[in-house]
Amino acid sequence: MPLLILLLGFFFPRLIIVLLYFFAGWFRGAFDGILLPLLGFIFLPLTTLWYGISEVYFDGNVQLVGLVVAVLLDLGIVGSRLRR
Repeated sequence: MPLLILLLGFFFPRLIIVLLYFFAGWFRGAFDGILLPLLGFIFLPLTTLWYGISEVYFDGNVQLVGLVVAVLLDLGIVGSRLRR
């Protein structure tokens, strides 16, 4: 189940973040307040989505490797828009 949500989140990360925030408790367990998820929603949506999911399902090095990949994907998506 988390893999399917993550795959959908790659194409529609902001939609999945909103749905998970309101209908699942994943982000409430990962973040203390609303500020960091809101900033992540605006600037780094894939990273925010990965962090919220990984806090519930994964431990240790999987979290770190996934977080690095998510940040690189976010920066790559932003960079490709700036070049056009």
